[in-house]
Amino acid sequence: MSDARVSESPASTGSIETVDHSARNNRVIWLLLAAAFVVILNETIMGVAIPHLKVDLGIDSIAAQWLTTAFMLTMAVVIPITGFMLQRFSTRSMFIAAMSLFSLGTLVAALAPGFEVLLGARVIQASGTAIMMPLLMTTIMTLVPPANRGRLMGRVSIVMSVAPAIGPTISGLILNYLTWRWMFWIVLPIALVMLVIGYRRVENVTEPRRVPIDVFSVILSAFGFGGLVYGLSQIGGGHGGDAAAASANTTTMIVALSVGVVGLAAFIIRQLLLQRRDRALLDLRTFRSGNFSVAMGVMTIVTIALFGTLIVLPIYMQEVIQLDPLQTGLLLLPGSLLMGLMGPIVGRLFDRHGPRVLLVPGSIIVSSALWFLTTVTETTSPFVILAAHVTLSLGLSLMFTPLFTSALGSVEPRFYSHGSAIVSTIQQVAGAAGTALFITIMASQTIVFATAGAGADAAAAGGVRAAFTIGAVLSLLTIVGAFFVKKPADMVAPVGAGH
Repeated sequence: MSDARVSESPASTGSIETVDHSARNNRVIWLLLAAAFVVILNETIMGVAIPHLKVDLGIDSIAAQWLTTAFMLTMAVVIPITGFMLQRFSTRSMFIAAMSLFSLGTLVAALAPGFEVLLGARVIQASGTAIMMPLLMTTIMTLVPPANRGRLMGRVSIVMSVAPAIGPTISGLILNYLTWRWMFWIVLPIALVMLVIGYRRVENVTEPRRVPIDVFSVILSAFGFGGLVYGLSQIGGGHGGDAAAASANTTTMIVALSVGVVGLAAFIIRQLLLQRRDRALLDLRTFRSGNFSVAMGVMTIVTIALFGTLIVLPIYMQEVIQLDPLQTGLLLLPGSLLMGLMGPIVGRLFDRHGPRVLLVPGSIIVSSALWFLTTVTETTSPFVILAAHVTLSLGLSLMFTPLFTSALGSVEPRFYSHGSAIVSTIQQVAGAAGTALFITIMASQTIVFATAGAGADAAAAGGVRAAFTIGAVLSLLTIVGAFFVKKPADMVAPVGAGH
């Protein structure tokens, strides 16, 4: 099929048969992939910079942690709304909106005179980031034939797993030589170039339709997902504080989680009622597919393990075995790069053989790595940690692509935008839950070991082992779930697809 002939097809058809090899659509997908990597990278880039920000801006640890918390909170609030926005607005307008918001936030952050402005800039950045991932996944599901989706979703897994993992490494390298503002100055020209290219080259590949928005659902979504992520992130932000500070945060955490649970329950009930008239903000009929539900369950646990590891390992390496931030970032880099390199390979294997031949060994490798990490001590060699992280990264790389592709490929095409939004929302909530779970277990057990008479390093190592023990136990569920995830092509049929 020649590019010239394909380019004459209507841009708004979204027809799978006519766009497989379209040069236009390849440009759109690759640009979305590159843009998504840059914007998702910023979700975790601030963690290493907290000590620098405390000195430069004159703030305490709790305020500094808000620069990450606010980003996650904004993502959790905005992402559920993208299911509506991706139906209502064109591909081009959504891309321009996402990159404009992200670029504006990055510029404001680089110029921020104080903490309040920097916090607002992070919220603006996150608003653009929240749009990008569902836009990328929905576009791929619309344009790419089922037989080739694994290859493209392999690249999506690079964005969704490697970008957050590599963020601390990049920020560590920058902060070793430059000030924290350069984390934004370096990203800004890249974002602006992508915005200009997108403005000139991105064409509409789906057909927008006028969809009513339920304002009450938006409010419930904000309270539900926002409350959960905020409450969970308060747990995660409590490490390193004293008992009094932890006690002061308890009430806020409980209130936030309570609001989140009640808001989420009300949101779900509201969507179940609205979807009878095809008016749901986030259509939950995607879960009628058993394959989607199982894949989402496994992905939730895997994401908990990934984000929990991302927060605990750097703490262990810096506070227990006394590595500096740059050494820590470099030690985590090989595993992150391996995940990136494995993405396309795993995608091709998925297209040929389906998910189980990847998910079963992947889940076993992840579980084995987490069980091994339950044995670390204050004298464990950094090279042993490097080997464990590379092994864990290998297992995760075998899992993310099959899970994304199997989940989204199992829903009806008319629910692609909702499915993409659900995947991204679950990843945000699971990431916050993983951070909170690992940090809470680590902190509480560190106190237990210290009370029992262990030295500071030994007690901290004991807390780390306890955190990884919880992750290892949870990982056993992924091994079971891996056997029940099916290849989407086995389920998608002319009649009853996605059910």
